[in-house]
Amino acid sequence: MDFLRNGCIFGHAAAGGRGNVRRGRLLGCRQPAEATGSRGDRHHLQLYDHGATIGRPGSCCAGQDIHDARRVAETLGIPHYDLDYEARFREKVISAFADSYASGETPIPCVACNQNVKFLDLLETARDLGADALATGHYVERRDGAGGPMLYRGADPARDQSYFLFATTKAQLAQLMFPLGGEVKGDVRQIAQEMGLPVAAKPDSQDICFVPTGRYASVVEKLRPDAAEPGDIVHIDGRKLGRHQGIIHYTIGQRRGLGVAEGAPLFVVALDPGKRHVIVGPHEALLTTRLALRDVNWLGDGDLGDLAGRGLDVHVRVRSSQAPQPARLVVDGEGSVSVELVDGEHGVAKGQACVFYDGGEARARVLGGGFIGAALNAFDSGSEARAVATAQ
Repeated sequence: MDFLRNGCIFGHAAAGGRGNVRRGRLLGCRQPAEATGSRGDRHHLQLYDHGATIGRPGSCCAGQDIHDARRVAETLGIPHYDLDYEARFREKVISAFADSYASGETPIPCVACNQNVKFLDLLETARDLGADALATGHYVERRDGAGGPMLYRGADPARDQSYFLFATTKAQLAQLMFPLGGEVKGDVRQIAQEMGLPVAAKPDSQDICFVPTGRYASVVEKLRPDAAEPGDIVHIDGRKLGRHQGIIHYTIGQRRGLGVAEGAPLFVVALDPGKRHVIVGPHEALLTTRLALRDVNWLGDGDLGDLAGRGLDVHVRVRSSQAPQPARLVVDGEGSVSVELVDGEHGVAKGQACVFYDGGEARARVLGGGFIGAALNAFDSGSEARAVATAQ
């Protein structure tokens, strides 16, 4: 349940339905407190050196979470297990985040965590424990269809987490349950309060778990010192406007803190890690009309290759906070996937996800998605920014 802050329930078949919460097995898969070894049959799950996250309200995966999950398990009368995945998390999530950020991308570590830890290692652990399913507190819906399980947006549009789960495979969906997908967050808290659970009023998590301060650049600089090397700030017309102290301090669409000025406002429109250039231009240079995708996961009917040569009208999200917008999904003869944005989008960055939906309504079906490998600008000036975006 969500009030377990994404703690995972390994549900045995029980009277009252498959994966019954009261008689299932719960795995505290939120990131842990001090890992000091095993205690009885419990093993602490430590995914990272959380440091400042302990006791900080609103921190994702704070040290208190593992204790809260244990208290809830005790209240419900179900077993609780702690597992140590620190090495796996560091390799597949933290290191990957640092590499992506240093290369000028805007990565989404929550997707990587779901893809490479929660729904890979934890799902395997669920099988080892003899569980029928792995249930999490994500606000998405899973429905059974003629072609297998399908993924849908959560009923609560303000809490919908489908953007972060696009990489979940059909095989994984077959063993997953999302009991909160049809619920509204306020109702869930009320249920938790009525059940006497100690986390009913617990604050929502807001931070990336291993960046509790929100200063991404400091984490990347620590792991990849070369990413903080200085370079030039260059206008899209080729003029050198100033110097910077590392591209990791800049993101696509950024306006403040550039340290350069012209008559009109300037925005970061591209990053070139090879030349160590931060490329700036007017706001209209941020307009993106076409996205080239990589690592696409297809959750729709049939095979993605079936769309080659004909495409598909869809709705997409390139940010978790935005509503789905109309687009055209295109697959070429070699299997490369791109998306044409009907209305365009400003400030799209490489590394972000582009998630496909079958419509723009609140509970639309998720058709899959991919990571943005290139965001092609509509700003046509032959600029360096456009050349960089196209080449990458």
